[in-house]
Amino acid sequence: MADIFIKEKRSQIMSSISGKDTKPEMIIRKALFSEGYRYRLHRKDLPGKPDIVFPSKNKVIFINGCFWHGHNCKKAALPATNKSFWEKKLTGNKERDKRNLAKLKAIGWKSLVIWQCQIKKNTLEAQINKIKAFLEK
Repeated sequence: MADIFIKEKRSQIMSSISGKDTKPEMIIRKALFSEGYRYRLHRKDLPGKPDIVFPSKNKVIFINGCFWHGHNCKKAALPATNKSFWEKKLTGNKERDKRNLAKLKAIGWKSLVIWQCQIKKNTLEAQINKIKAFLEK
C-alpha cells in the first residue's frame, strides 16, 4: 500500500515521535509508583539511557516500542515503502540495543526489557509481577 502522505509530511510525522514518556512507559511507571517503587528516569550516564532506573538495586528497565526496536510481533511490521531504509534502520537499532545491554551487564547492572505489545489492560498485572520478581531477586 502506498503512503497517504507526501514525503515531507511523513518525515515531519516520524520526526515528531517521542522517545521518552511514551504511553506504554507511563502505564508501567504509574503502576510501579502505586506499588511503592521509587525510581529515576532516563539516566544519561548509563548505556542506552534506560527508561526506568533503580540505582540502589543496580537494575534498569527498558520499555521498547515494538516497531522501533524490531520486536517479532505484528506491531513491528515493516512499511511497504522504502523497505531497504527501514531494514537498515531497525537492524541498527537492534544491534545498538544489544551493545547497550552488554555494556550495562559489564558494569554490573541487570536489565529487563518490556515490549509495547506486552502492555495491555488484561496483561498489565502479569507484567508488574514480572517486574517485581526482577527487582526482588
